[in-house]
Amino acid sequence: MTVRIKKAMLNILFYSVVIFAAAAFIAPIIIVFYNSFKGRLYITSSPFSLPDTETFSGIQNYINGVRRTGFFSAFGYSFFITVLSVAVIVLLCSMTAWYLVRQRGKLSKGIYYAFVFSMIVPFQMVMFTMSKVANILGLDNPLGIVIIYLGFGSGLSVFMFYGFAKSIPMEIEEAATIDGCGPISMFFKVIFPMLRPIATTVAILNAMWIWNDYLLPYLVIGNNYRTIPIAVQYLEGGYGSRDIGALMALLVLSVIPIVIFYLAAQKQIVKGVVAGAVKG
Repeated sequence: MTVRIKKAMLNILFYSVVIFAAAAFIAPIIIVFYNSFKGRLYITSSPFSLPDTETFSGIQNYINGVRRTGFFSAFGYSFFITVLSVAVIVLLCSMTAWYLVRQRGKLSKGIYYAFVFSMIVPFQMVMFTMSKVANILGLDNPLGIVIIYLGFGSGLSVFMFYGFAKSIPMEIEEAATIDGCGPISMFFKVIFPMLRPIATTVAILNAMWIWNDYLLPYLVIGNNYRTIPIAVQYLEGGYGSRDIGALMALLVLSVIPIVIFYLAAQKQIVKGVVAGAVKG
């Protein structure tokens, strides 16, 4: 067997595995999408069949889901919490990482390793204590939960920014200082534009996590300010009954914004992660 044939066979095997993995990930999304246009009885009896003249229900599932859950209110809370949390995480974590890189010493190293250590602490270990403290401090509202998300998201974010910030030459900052830049103006005019690839990556990863998060909003703000995952959960009725058609419709509506955001910025994820890995 020649080298060319071996290479061709390996390529076929590789692409076969990739196509199979892609199909395995995409298939559930497609199934949820076309089931959202079927009557609720037909979804459970024939979940893998496409809608036909008998099973097709139009947009009735979407209407029922939006009406029963207050979807637009939940969407507003999810949007507000996600956008503000991501903005705070990106801004404060990038500034922290830059400071820790430039302030060499045992204290800065200790703070950095504390951020890294926080990534390995399971959320389940602190969730009950955290929810009690959040209630005592008055953080059980859409604005207060942003501070909690900052705490949980800062470990990975500082770690990623730190690896990228180490590659920025000191000569650039020295030149900016000579030109009259102070620490604040230097960060926003010089440093942060250079951190843009990794900042985009951090923003996307945190946005996907916060938008889809169920447990933290449920524990902290509960039913008072329903986010989309919490609103979807309230479709379940008594004795385990649920409107499966409305559930499918709301899952589609909740996925659309984050999928659009991801597709629009997916190149930045790879670019930022690769650049951070190489430069760190």
